[in-house]
Amino acid sequence: MSVGIDLGTGAKPRSRTTVVITGLVIALAVFAVLSACIGQVPTSPMEVIGSILHRIGIDAGPMPAHPSGNVTLWEVRFPRVVLAVLVGAALGCAGALLQGVFANPLAEPGVIGVSAGAAVGASAAFVVGGTFAAGWSVAAAAFAAGLVTTIGVYALARHDGRTEVVTLVLTGVAVNAFAGGLIAFFTFVADPAARDRIVFWQLGSLNAATWNSVAVVAPMAIAGIALTVLIAPKLDLLALGENAARHLGLDVERLRQIAVLIVAVLVSSSVAFTGIILFVGLVVPHLMRIAVGPGHRTLIPASALCGALVLLLADLGARTLVENADLPLGMLTALVGGPFFFWLLRRTRASQGGWA
Repeated sequence: MSVGIDLGTGAKPRSRTTVVITGLVIALAVFAVLSACIGQVPTSPMEVIGSILHRIGIDAGPMPAHPSGNVTLWEVRFPRVVLAVLVGAALGCAGALLQGVFANPLAEPGVIGVSAGAAVGASAAFVVGGTFAAGWSVAAAAFAAGLVTTIGVYALARHDGRTEVVTLVLTGVAVNAFAGGLIAFFTFVADPAARDRIVFWQLGSLNAATWNSVAVVAPMAIAGIALTVLIAPKLDLLALGENAARHLGLDVERLRQIAVLIVAVLVSSSVAFTGIILFVGLVVPHLMRIAVGPGHRTLIPASALCGALVLLLADLGARTLVENADLPLGMLTALVGGPFFFWLLRRTRASQGGWA
């Protein structure tokens, strides 16, 4: 299955790429500070910056005036901001990697079952553990189930030592449907408290972010993104076509195995602590492909930065759109990402005159 969105190895002019990357970094820093200001305890941007400077040993800038302001920043807001950046970067990178390695713009982490598998693991933990199901046990169950499901989908899609894209997508659809049935079963047999937790977890949220969860996600996200950057030149070779890539000495199947494993780690570790967050891994790579071109050496880091920014903005909206409420992240990303992806499809069809 192939859709006519250019996945070639061309690139935008270097100056434009530099401007986009620099803009993303600046926007990420600005909105990270702004996000840390938002909450019941009033805090100004200068107080946020001053608190950070004081923490690293630089006596410059004002400290939060509120008695509990500094504690609130470091124990509540900063972990949430950092986790949003890490998870958004991981999802954006995972989407770009999958679309590149399978040369299919419809590929995204949900297609290979990682999110659905994680949801099954979390639902099972809620039902079995009941009121004793703590954040870490749920996260561990979600991570393990997401990882196992992804590996299972890939194994089922292999035939004669090769993995066809269409077979992988269809296998993912079947596994996702089966996982949906399991989640429905767990929701049906769960007590009311566990049922509410299952539903809320599937909507996605960052309100349970802690430094402990950041400490788990950070090394996996950083390692996964770094490995993806390292294999980016091979993804550019694969964009020439499987046969051409093989003639150039690329082990296509080995590359796909590595890519699927990286995606499984990136996404499983992320959704384990945040729940399911939709459309970031699908839409962000398309947006960055328009901005910096399809060359994966720039597309991968750009997608990671844009994913971090998108999730940070989504979390900012989740906390501010409705007074005294914390809206589900997955709901917001789906409401925005769905229409945006539809616009991308219409744009591509209009520019290329149909689908291939």
